[in-house]
Amino acid sequence: MKPLLCSLLLASSGWAATAPDPLVFYVAPEGDDSWSGASAAPNDGLTDGPFATIDRALRAVRERRAGSPPPPTAPHPEIQVRAGTHFLPRPITLGPDDSGIVLRAYGTELPVLSGGVRIRGWTVGEDGRWRVRLPETRDQGWRFTQLFVNDQRRPRPRLPRQGYYRIAGELSPTPEAKGRGVDRFQFHPGDMRADWANLNDVEVLAFHNWSMSRLPVRAVDETASEVRFAGASPSSSSWGIFRQDHRYLVENVKEALNEPGEWYLDTAAGELTYLPRPGETPENTTAIAPRLERLLVFAGEPEGRPVTDIRVEGLTFAHAAWRMPPGGQAIPQAEINLDAAVRATDARDIVLQRCAVRHVGTYAMAFGNGCHGNLVESCEMVDLGAGGVKLGAVGLPDWSGLAAAAAAAEPTSSHNTVRDCTIAHAGRLHPAAIGVWIGHSPWNVIEHNEIYDLYYSATSIGWVWGYARSHAHHNRVVYNHLHTIGQGVLSDMGAVYTLGVSPGTEVSFNVIHDVHAFDYGGWGLYTDEGSTGVAMENNLVYRTKTGGFHQHYGRENLIRNNILAFSRTDQLQRTRREEHVSFRFERNIVLYDRGQLMGKQWTDDRLLLDHNVYWNLGGEVRFPGNQELSTWRTATGHDARSLVADPMFMDPWNDDFRLAATSPALTVGFVPFDATRAGRLSRPTLTVGLPPVPASFE
Repeated sequence: MKPLLCSLLLASSGWAATAPDPLVFYVAPEGDDSWSGASAAPNDGLTDGPFATIDRALRAVRERRAGSPPPPTAPHPEIQVRAGTHFLPRPITLGPDDSGIVLRAYGTELPVLSGGVRIRGWTVGEDGRWRVRLPETRDQGWRFTQLFVNDQRRPRPRLPRQGYYRIAGELSPTPEAKGRGVDRFQFHPGDMRADWANLNDVEVLAFHNWSMSRLPVRAVDETASEVRFAGASPSSSSWGIFRQDHRYLVENVKEALNEPGEWYLDTAAGELTYLPRPGETPENTTAIAPRLERLLVFAGEPEGRPVTDIRVEGLTFAHAAWRMPPGGQAIPQAEINLDAAVRATDARDIVLQRCAVRHVGTYAMAFGNGCHGNLVESCEMVDLGAGGVKLGAVGLPDWSGLAAAAAAAEPTSSHNTVRDCTIAHAGRLHPAAIGVWIGHSPWNVIEHNEIYDLYYSATSIGWVWGYARSHAHHNRVVYNHLHTIGQGVLSDMGAVYTLGVSPGTEVSFNVIHDVHAFDYGGWGLYTDEGSTGVAMENNLVYRTKTGGFHQHYGRENLIRNNILAFSRTDQLQRTRREEHVSFRFERNIVLYDRGQLMGKQWTDDRLLLDHNVYWNLGGEVRFPGNQELSTWRTATGHDARSLVADPMFMDPWNDDFRLAATSPALTVGFVPFDATRAGRLSRPTLTVGLPPVPASFE
């Protein structure tokens, strides 16, 4: 070997052996922003150690990069956060110049990044109530609608104590509200009072079919039994009309404060009152009121400077606020206008792994315009004011002309993944929120998640009503465990809900159960308006209210090799006849013990049914028109090779839907699948032991 070559190889080998260590800064509650941040703990003399804030650590990384840019092969700089609660003065904001940073928990520690303020200085009155003066709520406009005590959401007082009030009469809008919606209704005498303290802080929660309006009270006229609101509920498409006999609640009534665990913020007096639960004392109680609405922001620049390649690992984000707008919150569907505690725009290749978002007032996470190739993995999102994750653009603030606007837009978000996550105890302020919502966005993957304890749909894909062009295509919802949905609060929902033209969309290998609407529409699989090109295969769906599968209207969808069991009313529903083929329904097993097999519109040739197995444990199987299978075949041409036969499940009463080897379903082409593969791949670790707290409207 020639000497020069040897020297080059040795030099190369020596460089590799002395590759630079990653640049690491540490943050700890006992740190100091005047220190170097270069060590994980303070030194013995308390003259150096970790930083106190993440903002300071980010500034240190930026300064080091600006002063001496690292070589391309250098490891990514890291900020490691020690255990404890870190109260954020402002959201952590990462821009294009922060690309490549790793923000993670130190070792196996469990730091919490809080957007709240700890409430101290309680005085205990003779009546046992705790009170604290908060002049900033009176003088500086700080308002909070949530309070978390000992890591639990606590409710504000509501009326009635149990159940709901009912609207006594529908009223036309006042002149001030014309063009904006409806701003009043009539209540039953005695349900509301004009002399309530701080009347304009009282909120009415008015339930529509698939949404809820939360509106501040402007005035109460007891003589006319009329309540007027500071805002209005949109009524252009009739969804937001305050119809007679619809349900409503009244929240934040000072005079109703009488149950342990309740609290009331008197903004006029600047005083917070709390009624302790048994065993609570000011010394053993931690109360936190949220102040920041956003906790972590990825803010790229839309003109070619995205924020990229950032990893966030092992951190918990908690106590994010939601502030009631002056006109209230009244949105037709999915609470889609709401922000998120973790928000990204123009962000690419961002990874959030083993993180938690809890105790927040809006959605947990949102990836909006310009977000591509991002991953949310092994995260836990629990106790959410709204929903879990939003992917993609929302669309118009004007809810008219939705389809035309969506057709004109370009997809600005794609190829994002939500995997192996828990999304639970959601919709605590806004019940119409979604577990995972996909808007104008293609090529996303929602897989191996557990989503439960919501009041509306677990997943929603698409944001175009009808057959206009849609960008929500080639999305995959696979191997998820979706359950305890609806819970009798809202109606017109599905565990998996689709909208619009969606070629390449796959909904497969999900386990769905316990979907119960207040009125109609507790469905497992729900292809709503214009759903087209959707394949729903190998799903296990059981214990729904109105059907394992329902199509409102759509084109050429495929419903194949699913098990649909134990709906309380109809097992299958189809709402609208159309001139094209609605869907193919084949190789499915339908098992039931009550209700009817098929509801609404089935007697035409614009759908294809065959190779199915139907069985009624409670009596005979009857097809539309009270027909037996043979006459149904003759009259419609459907189900020529289908069977009415016991599919021979192992133990369906105890949720064991494995088939016996001699099942007749195997003879018509049904292919068994392993339902145990649905759900999370790993176990939750960050929110274990966090007890679920009912919403105030349960």
